[in-house]
Amino acid sequence: MQADVIVLGAGMVGVSIAVHLQKRGKQVVLVDRRQPGEETSYGNGGLVQREAVFPHPFPRDLTELKRIVKNRSIDVHYHWSAMPGLTSPLLSYWRNSAPERYATIAAHWNSLIATCTAEHKALANEAGSGALLRPVGFLRAFNDAATMDTELAKAERARLLGVNSAALTAAQLAEMEPHLDDGFIGALHWTDPYAVNDPHALTMSYFALFERLGGQFAIGDAATLQRKGVSWRVTAADSAVVEAGEAVIALGIWSGEVTKRFGYNPPLFGKRGYHLHFKPQGNAGLTRPVASNGFLLAPMRRGIRLTTGVEFARPGAPPTPVQLGRALPVARRIFPLGDAVEPEPWMGTRPCTPDMLPIIGRAPGQPHLWCAFGHAHQGFTLGPTTGRLMAEMMTGDTPLVDPSPFSAERFDTSTR
Repeated sequence: MQADVIVLGAGMVGVSIAVHLQKRGKQVVLVDRRQPGEETSYGNGGLVQREAVFPHPFPRDLTELKRIVKNRSIDVHYHWSAMPGLTSPLLSYWRNSAPERYATIAAHWNSLIATCTAEHKALANEAGSGALLRPVGFLRAFNDAATMDTELAKAERARLLGVNSAALTAAQLAEMEPHLDDGFIGALHWTDPYAVNDPHALTMSYFALFERLGGQFAIGDAATLQRKGVSWRVTAADSAVVEAGEAVIALGIWSGEVTKRFGYNPPLFGKRGYHLHFKPQGNAGLTRPVASNGFLLAPMRRGIRLTTGVEFARPGAPPTPVQLGRALPVARRIFPLGDAVEPEPWMGTRPCTPDMLPIIGRAPGQPHLWCAFGHAHQGFTLGPTTGRLMAEMMTGDTPLVDPSPFSAERFDTSTR
């Protein structure tokens, strides 16, 4: 199979890159070990998070750190065995969360987030899946006044960056979501995000657009990527060889395993997360996702999706969904969840960098090899934005945002 570009990784980011390259006249072969959209992009809260203008910093408040160290919370869990391997990236993450550094990082991050709803809408309209992007936002419901005050203050800072929201009283929250428990004192309604009740279907609609544009898909192993003269080659599952002049690595948490073979070893680390679907009891339902108590309840086609926060574990460690066990009794108190739909929870790993910014650009020292990974919690949100930005860079068009803050060179931990 001959092509102009091989895109390795068929999650939301990889599919979006493939679509945008194909739209610009490049012949693309998209390669993944599984069918499109079945890895980390599959499990998320179903939100295009326009409100996420502040990337997740490392906690610096002593009280908060003490709470996390106890390792009994719903939002954060860690394996002690993983800590030695995470020491270096987490220390860098902590340093980059210092106020002066974080302010610069947040400004760069916001340049991407500010485009997310428009880029998703444009791609979804072209793909015929615009109805999946529900303009209902999501709610953050509060049990205590101190947390609510903190989040409302954050919303005011976000408003200065063009993000809309509304504070809700307990009565207004009850009117908006009548099946929630009445124990909340109020809520924050982020009004700009899109809620998606089938994230996999949205990814697949973009993939279908890619195929309609003439793109090709192959099951294959990214570990077979090799340079052959001026070209790149990868072997598909049927032993066919895919060859192209350029290659893009968009493999999420697995990207570093491929790039280090070509002299680039970025400090990626993973944040694992879980979800499980439940039937609502009786006629109960939610009209939009609701975040509270360290978890998210999101209405999906399969039922109410309960998603967890962050788990730190060694690569390849077996699933340990203890956060779901901690969250479920609380979730049942605030919403009438019935039986689980699946026998086992789903698990995925978010690819993170110590400076909270994705890696988008040329791989250091490797002509015609490109990187697009490290989006942390926002790969689903930023897929179309990354796809357009990458395609513009690769074809010489003017980028929609300045790509320099996301350059792979900032982590040029060369092994060459």
